[in-house]
Amino acid sequence: MAGLDPAIQPFQRHDMPQGHVYILASKRNGTLYIGVTTNLAARVHAHREGNGSAFTKRYGVKMLVWCETYDMVVDAIQRETSLKRWPRRWKLDLIEKSNPDWNDLYETLL
Repeated sequence: MAGLDPAIQPFQRHDMPQGHVYILASKRNGTLYIGVTTNLAARVHAHREGNGSAFTKRYGVKMLVWCETYDMVVDAIQRETSLKRWPRRWKLDLIEKSNPDWNDLYETLL
């Protein structure tokens, strides 16, 4: 590529960490939170302990009800951005498609 310093190597696909997009809920059909992380178990644990975000702490959003994993974190970030723009009904449908009983999936991560 013209204009790039030859000493700078392009970012390699295998160098990028995996990413996870997740939805937390306060209860079935309750307040939702959408996030992205490279370590899903640790991030959800932080939310459950009240250290994940001010929003989740304030509204008691602690149940992991949906997640997707991507080979590259940039793809997870793109998906998170898209989901945040979705209407609430679509988000509820997404959760209910894979988790119709709104089970807390956190235990499956451990």
